[in-house]
Amino acid sequence: MRLAARESVRATRLAHRAREARMVGERMPVAPRAEIGASWDRVLRSGVDPEQTTHSRLLELEEIEHRRRGSALGEVMPLLSEGLVSIADASQQIMVVTDAEGRVLWRQGNTGVLRRADEICLAEGAAWSEESTGTNAIGTALAARAPVQVHSAEHIVRSLHGWTCAAAPVRDPRDGRLMGIVDISGPASTFHPAMLALVGSVARLAESEMRARHLESIDRLRSVAAPMLCRLGGRALAVDGHGWLAAVTGMAPVDRLPLPKTLGPGRVWLPSLGTCRVEPLPGGWLVQVADGTMDSPPRRVVLDLSRPRGLAVNVVSPVGTWTQRLSPRHAELLYVLALHREGRTASELAQDIFGDPTRTVTVRAEISRLRRHLAQVLAHRPYRFGEGVEVEVIRPEHPGDLLPRSKAPVVVAARGMP
Repeated sequence: MRLAARESVRATRLAHRAREARMVGERMPVAPRAEIGASWDRVLRSGVDPEQTTHSRLLELEEIEHRRRGSALGEVMPLLSEGLVSIADASQQIMVVTDAEGRVLWRQGNTGVLRRADEICLAEGAAWSEESTGTNAIGTALAARAPVQVHSAEHIVRSLHGWTCAAAPVRDPRDGRLMGIVDISGPASTFHPAMLALVGSVARLAESEMRARHLESIDRLRSVAAPMLCRLGGRALAVDGHGWLAAVTGMAPVDRLPLPKTLGPGRVWLPSLGTCRVEPLPGGWLVQVADGTMDSPPRRVVLDLSRPRGLAVNVVSPVGTWTQRLSPRHAELLYVLALHREGRTASELAQDIFGDPTRTVTVRAEISRLRRHLAQVLAHRPYRFGEGVEVEVIRPEHPGDLLPRSKAPVVVAARGMP
């Protein structure tokens, strides 16, 4: 028997024993892989029925086309197809590409497997998040924000036990936002451990292609903006729609300028510059810094930790509201500072985050990165939210879902609260 086949049989047997014990609340004879166990916990808390079907209401064709046009993934579909479809076809599998909600937008591959996929509603327009379909590579990669392979009985829903799948997230290199999932799925007999590495590599290749296209667009914006900035006095920048710098005058350059979620021409308050005048440019914005930029500081901060896939801080200033997406580490730091309004030293933060008060260099570096985006929100000596700033923390409905991938002692302790 081939090695891959033996591995498939062994993995199936172990996953089945663990799943059956978990479903009835018994001690599992063998622990599932960490990412699978975490998914089972999320899915069972959400009320997914292990005996349900995987059928969902499909999006209308018009809505599918609308989502395809609005997704940057459409630009790299030829690359994804070239990297995966021929392999999927030859190995009796299919390639599936979804949006950030887990809705299938494209699928290609082996004709026979496509027909079998229709039977489990792995079809264009179908929903494959964990909340709708339980543990599966697409939904679990969305929840974990990491590549994952799900084989046979590792699926919570029994009707998927005849399938194996490997999926990886694809992020927009311009802002780090999750755009969707690329997945390879097929009958359980086609299981091969190398498939996860292949899918992850193709996802990274797609991100590299989008990054190259982005740099080209920055160059085009620079050719328009640079002559214009030479004629301006004072401080000014030209940035693209995501805030990436194309040209600057009268001030030190920055890699990226944090912009509000919605931005239009006129007067606007920006967190790192204060009050600015904004004008549109082809492919971006001209930002001129006004005098007296620090006269209107923020007055309210909302730290939204309710969705692990959408960590963000919302800042309300006298001239508008803006949102900054957060990395898990930055979310941890702001959570600690929200708990301790009096402030924390670098050593105290290191203890809170790493359980090691000596890791102050790492803490200072992360706080420095945070202050690039939140200069008017965060103070230092000690590190804290600014005086007079109202701070609200929105937590997940279930305490166990608070920053689920975090190992910070302060977060782990909070998850144990009733």
